Amino acid sequence: MADSDSTGAGPVPPAQPATTPARARFLRRRRDLETPETGPIDESLPRGVRLAGAWSWRLLVIGAVIAVAIFLIVQLRLIVVPVLIAVLLGALLVPFKDLLVRHRWPRWLAIVATLLALVIVVGGLFYVVIWQIARESGDLREQSMTAFDQFRAWLTTGPLGLTEGQINGAFASIWKTIQEDSAVYISGALSVGSTLGHVLAGALLTLFSVLFILIDGRGIWHWVVRVFPKKARAAVDGAGQEGWRTLRNFAKVQILVASIDALGIGLGAFFLGLPLVLPIAVLVFLGSFIPIVGAVVTGALAVFVALVFKGWVFAVIMLAVVLLVQQIEGHVLQPLIMGSAVKVHPLAVVLAVAAGSLLAGIPGALFAVPFVAVLNVMVHYVSSGAWRAKPPEEWAPPAGPIWETVPRPPRRPRAD
Repeated sequence: MADSDSTGAGPVPPAQPATTPARARFLRRRRDLETPETGPIDESLPRGVRLAGAWSWRLLVIGAVIAVAIFLIVQLRLIVVPVLIAVLLGALLVPFKDLLVRHRWPRWLAIVATLLALVIVVGGLFYVVIWQIARESGDLREQSMTAFDQFRAWLTTGPLGLTEGQINGAFASIWKTIQEDSAVYISGALSVGSTLGHVLAGALLTLFSVLFILIDGRGIWHWVVRVFPKKARAAVDGAGQEGWRTLRNFAKVQILVASIDALGIGLGAFFLGLPLVLPIAVLVFLGSFIPIVGAVVTGALAVFVALVFKGWVFAVIMLAVVLLVQQIEGHVLQPLIMGSAVKVHPLAVVLAVAAGSLLAGIPGALFAVPFVAVLNVMVHYVSSGAWRAKPPEEWAPPAGPIWETVPRPPRRPRAD
């Protein structure tokens, strides 16, 4: 029972602890942090300031994580870039492999045929370009020197009336500006493979990565999903599937857009009677995978060939053809085809390409648009909450290797 006083008035309240010097100092500091009107100092701040502070430190943490991720990617670029190229190629080749499998091809034969088709197409394009440029290199060099001498003569004898010193100074200044402005792209290209060994290693890594994506891409993705906590696996899996679907659409549509660009500019060069028609068309096709930058560079190459071999009239006509093809791409193909496939605003495409080229040169410009498109779709899927309605899965690896194995018969029990 509780103790009572002698008068029977009720239980005696417990004695209050004595105020020690340390407790007195704590209470004094607490009173200093309080105001008579609002209480503690945190509550005395405006709500907007408190929200800004809470957002600020969280954004700083997120920015630090992104900075560390970018640093690691830059340090491992000789591995990251080939793997990303393999993912893009896989998004294009997996549907072709699945088509062969649906037509009753053996799975291993479909994978081998897909890889052989990739090697033949890519190798054939590069062979055509190198072969024809090597064959026309002599004429191209002679015509370039002749055109350059004529241009210098026109600058001195024409209406401008420039001196040799002014011309040499102007060319030196232009060359210096080109070197400074293109340093980021040249450094990006050299970072992919500054030596022949890096190029070969990157090509082999890309080929092996494509091979394993074709063999066990679903198993690789399931392994990635199992890394996350169980409660997040449904969201990660759904977002990844949506991103993969968007990447496949991007690859197919980009092939179509690049083919139309190459066909239009190649036909223009053919009807103008220009040399190097096939290399121009192939380079336009490859350059179209880098939005904006690739179209400008390859178009300028076609105009330069027309200027060197046919004169400024044909160069103006070739420039009109290039601008017409690029306008059709920018105002018809990109909004109608690419816009519906990746669902990214054209302004976002321009900003993504600019940021990617500044961060990683040519590889950054190449992967900027698919990265932004996939990230946009994945974030929208997670924020929509559609993954909550998905049934739970065990995340077991897919059954069946590339060669179907015959199951062994069950062992008979031994007689005792």
